[in-house]
Amino acid sequence: MRTPEPLVLASGAVRLEPMTPDHVAALEAAARDGELWNLRVTSVPAPGEAAAYVAAALQGQADGHMLPFVVVDAAGGRVIGSTRYHDIVPAVERLEIGYTWYGRSWQRTHVNTTCKLLLMTHAFETLGARLVGWRTDNYNFASQRAIERLGARKDGVLRHHALRRDGTVRDTVMYSLAAGEWPEVKAHLHYQLTRPREA
Repeated sequence: MRTPEPLVLASGAVRLEPMTPDHVAALEAAARDGELWNLRVTSVPAPGEAAAYVAAALQGQADGHMLPFVVVDAAGGRVIGSTRYHDIVPAVERLEIGYTWYGRSWQRTHVNTTCKLLLMTHAFETLGARLVGWRTDNYNFASQRAIERLGARKDGVLRHHALRRDGTVRDTVMYSLAAGEWPEVKAHLHYQLTRPREA
């Protein structure tokens, strides 16, 4: 598997750009859309925390196990959220997609499907990943449903696995998609984005 390197991924109305320190203010503005830091099951930066959030992401990139992006509304050029590759392990041709969040105005729209299609296409078809994984809080039911809608399979639950921002310890639900499953999932995601909508 090739090591992921910073690049722009784009499709229609959504663009993923490499995260930089210049995005701090824009990420804080995106997080204010719905005050997402108040959700105990996410890692969205609270007011004043975006600089540290970006610094940690870029340190993960420098250490070789993360590649963070900002999510941009291509039409308006505005940052509307964030996502990244993480737990990148080239030796076993595996990476995960996570740290994903969007301003409330963009939730339950085409954005998540488009972002995941971009990231999975790049992971499987350019980087040569054999498996893409996801993980989420056991109480983040919306995230679990979104991951399952992508076609990922539930691998299991890691109990007492990670700290939440409020100091409690979460169980982590693990999902994955293997390279052999990708063509069918890719076709389904394209269908989801192009199927006629009921008026």
